[in-house]
Amino acid sequence: MRTGWFVPCGRLAYGAAWALQKSLLAARQAGAVPDAVLFVEHPPVITLGRAARASNVLAAPGMLAARGIDVFQIERGGDVTYHGPGQLVGYPIVDLRAFDEDIGRYVRALETALIDALAAWGITAARLRGFPGVWAGDAKVAAIGVAVKRKVTMHGFALNVDPDLAAFDLINPCGLGRPVTSISRLLGRSVTLDEAAPVVAGTLAAALDLRWATRTIGDVRADLAAAAVGNGAEGPTRMPEPVRTRPNA
Repeated sequence: MRTGWFVPCGRLAYGAAWALQKSLLAARQAGAVPDAVLFVEHPPVITLGRAARASNVLAAPGMLAARGIDVFQIERGGDVTYHGPGQLVGYPIVDLRAFDEDIGRYVRALETALIDALAAWGITAARLRGFPGVWAGDAKVAAIGVAVKRKVTMHGFALNVDPDLAAFDLINPCGLGRPVTSISRLLGRSVTLDEAAPVVAGTLAAALDLRWATRTIGDVRADLAAAAVGNGAEGPTRMPEPVRTRPNA
């Protein structure tokens, strides 16, 4: 079994997490670091993937600005996604050759990890054909969107542990027009990220066939600096304020 880095980041701004992903990606491509996963909680932010339509951001630019919510255009697949407090976001940086360079197999592994984690709380979750992510009934409990650069993955999944579900009214989640839910809503009690993270880390390790070695962000940045790889990665691009094309939700 391979050893990978497990990096709990706590609360981290989206731009900082994206830059760290890119540095790790470059280092993994160069063989300077092993596979890794970042676990992050973001301040409120909206991201748009390669297939995103600006019309799926339902809130007016002024409303987003007033609430301090940034919008980023990023390189993952998929449409629009909201991240915020109470949501566990995982960014695996994985050499896809471990999955025979089969992106579909890799995405199914992420889905399996989340489905198995939810089962630990007695929640029955599943894939829904034609709709990406992980579902509990007709509501999405986790979103998945990845990118692959020179055989290494980035971006990943967002599991709704106990976020403010009203915040999803700012968008049409993943462009699907379907409801979202959370572990806390499904259980009828509050679940913290501290409770959820070890469970998800365990099922993710099993799905990726990895053994985790825990590293801090400081450890990782020091290792990247020592390897002198990935420090020149291009930073994130903040998207211009989206044009409001439909009424607020």
